[in-house]
Amino acid sequence: MGSRYNRRDFLRIAGTGLAGLTLLELSACGLGRGTSGAPYTVGVSNGFIGSEWRTQMIQDMEQANEEYKRDGLTKDLVVQSADVDVPGQAQQIRNLVNRGVNGLVINPNSQSGLNPAIKQAKDAGVTVVAVDQEVSAPEAINVVIDQTEWARISARWLVDQLGGKGNIVIINGVAGHPANEARYRGVKEVLAQHPGIKVLNVSNANWDQTTGQQVMSNLLAAYPNKIDGVWTQDGMAEGALRAVMAANPPKWPVMVGEARAGYLKLWHQIKQQRPSFTSIGVINPPGIGVSGLRVLVELLQGKKLKQGLLKGQFGNSLYVPIPGVITEENFQQEYEQIKDKPDSYTVDGMITRQQAEQYFQ
Repeated sequence: MGSRYNRRDFLRIAGTGLAGLTLLELSACGLGRGTSGAPYTVGVSNGFIGSEWRTQMIQDMEQANEEYKRDGLTKDLVVQSADVDVPGQAQQIRNLVNRGVNGLVINPNSQSGLNPAIKQAKDAGVTVVAVDQEVSAPEAINVVIDQTEWARISARWLVDQLGGKGNIVIINGVAGHPANEARYRGVKEVLAQHPGIKVLNVSNANWDQTTGQQVMSNLLAAYPNKIDGVWTQDGMAEGALRAVMAANPPKWPVMVGEARAGYLKLWHQIKQQRPSFTSIGVINPPGIGVSGLRVLVELLQGKKLKQGLLKGQFGNSLYVPIPGVITEENFQQEYEQIKDKPDSYTVDGMITRQQAEQYFQ
């Protein structure tokens, strides 16, 4: 996962920037369009806008880009952002290449489906960075948190809270999506070590709060008084918790939560009536887009990554640290930080400009 940084460093947007990599740079085979000289034109392909998390990601990137514009390193971001399928996102990428971008930041809808479009971008001399989730294309560099470890953290917590035994339900995000599959893999790894935990049901709620609430309501009805714990992901935990509140079973299940303002406010509200209520929120930062941008700008300037940094199942991932975890121990401190923010706000983090430079020779 990489070394841990101070969360205040992650949350500071001042000093942010852009950055990106190419297979050309990694293999020292020469320089393409991506290193032709500043100011660089950077394109952003965002193929899913069905969540406030993605909106915050784009806002973070635009704010970070202002720093680099002032330094004469970049121009305005060219953003293609829409709900599209894999062929639609491939077309987004081609459109950006045709616009003459030097570098691309992609939040991918598929682990491998975009590979031909990514290769075409690389062949055109464009540096490609994927953020938030990993792609298998060797022409791209993934700048990501370790989504599998992200899920393991809350799964271990849930197992500990249940004392290693009990019935749980799992509410996942979008089936087949790279991040969802990486997370579910982490959960299954943890549960495989604890045979006393029985999974009653695995459902999908597409990272949508309303859908998460409906799915949890259905599960409570299907397994009355049998659910001891709930593991779920970002975007759905608040909905699941609201379903439990509405049903108010004799014994509430142990709930895995999320590091979002709406969930933390609900957590605080419940604690007023149920002081024993506890939960967990592992930070999945929208600022990962900024981290990718920072790495991209370093690469566009012709810098080379230090040896041995790229890891992951495809050997092309630069893992930046998970910014932090919210538990009972630090809940009040984190709540004070977000209590006046919109419910949709996600506790954030990104590497600083200086930290990005440390990845390079």
